[in-house]
Amino acid sequence: MNSQNVTDYPNNNTYFLVWNFKQDADPSKIKSVFQRMCALIINLNHSALDRFPDAKASCVMGIGYEAWMELGLSTPLPKEFKKFEEIKGSKHTAVSTRGDLHFHIRADEKSFAYDMASTISDFMRDIADCVTEVQGFRYWDSRSILGFVDGTENPHGKDRDYFAVIGDSDPQYKGGSYLFVQKYIHNMNAWKSLSVEDQEKVIGRSKEQDIEMDDDVKPKNSHIALANVGDDFKVVRDNMPFGNVSTNEMGTYFICYASTFSTVEKMLTNMFIGDPPGNYDRILDFSTAKTGTLFFVPSADMLDEFSS
Repeated sequence: MNSQNVTDYPNNNTYFLVWNFKQDADPSKIKSVFQRMCALIINLNHSALDRFPDAKASCVMGIGYEAWMELGLSTPLPKEFKKFEEIKGSKHTAVSTRGDLHFHIRADEKSFAYDMASTISDFMRDIADCVTEVQGFRYWDSRSILGFVDGTENPHGKDRDYFAVIGDSDPQYKGGSYLFVQKYIHNMNAWKSLSVEDQEKVIGRSKEQDIEMDDDVKPKNSHIALANVGDDFKVVRDNMPFGNVSTNEMGTYFICYASTFSTVEKMLTNMFIGDPPGNYDRILDFSTAKTGTLFFVPSADMLDEFSS
């Protein structure tokens, strides 16, 4: 089964769009627009590849649990597909928010990303409301707005497919992926008040050279120590920074594709509850999760089936 473009590498410009179906919308119209949207995503990707083969442009669509049920899509469900439940630690919470359809648009050329987002919005606005729109950008050498390189632990090559795309463990949904997203807002004033040395202790890496600290030096509550749960349990991250400089609302859109959602849950549990409990991820003292939603990304072949 052909997957959607979940293993594409991050590029310079990204749109993240989350749409929720309107409660008063006609269910038959929602179904009709959804079918057209499935066809549109296939069309947009084919068109991008044909017209601008070097633009690295693509769009991935994910479907939320409530939307899957409302649309009456395939059963039984993907093995680990469910409504994400909040993970509440002693100090910080990974909140749960509704999302019916998620669109992840990537392009080196911002004009291309904008056109894709605009076309999708033209289709969606009659039956849904856009509850999240984030325009991400590449910051220097793939750094988060906190100044550290983001995604160093990402798998590469064939490992990207292994960790991001469902295989034979769930044959009905082979080629699909679990998609989890969180919109984080950073307290930049508090973060900038830390010395570089203290920032490095929060992350667990050197800021300039992106070198991981030795285990006997790395703090147990550093981001690296808690968010990485072993070489056998990885996800493909496509995080992007975003922000409004004048209001100082700067953030990171955390997004990952995974072949198993249980891996993501383990990461989040380590971060928010702690390992052991109470030893939560220090980065959360400077980063607040405003959203948290699990989507399922059907394979391109299944998307085609949904379109008719």
